Amino acid sequence: MGSAKHAKYQLGQIVRHRVYPFRGVIFDVDPIFNNSEDWWLSIPPEIRPRKDQPYYHLFAENDETEYVAYVSEQNLLPDASGEPLRHPDIRELFEGPENGIYRFRGEQKH
Repeated sequence: MGSAKHAKYQLGQIVRHRVYPFRGVIFDVDPIFNNSEDWWLSIPPEIRPRKDQPYYHLFAENDETEYVAYVSEQNLLPDASGEPLRHPDIRELFEGPENGIYRFRGEQKH
């Protein structure tokens, strides 16, 4: 059994997809792939990610819509645009952002 990789990104962090034009806020992390085989196989083979890496649940948005995305660590990049996100669920869970990071509501500042 290999050692679990540490997640590169943190809850509340604003990230963007490496290939597709969307951004989002991380609200949960799986240490390794935890979705259906059908979902994984639906990803085009040339960009299909490895399963043995952290996967992130995002409140995501593109120019047209807001949705929830499930993205591998290798396909995420930090988003330094400083632009606010409009996804309606963000406000229910988070406050902020401050320095590109949202804080869970009620969480103490460090």
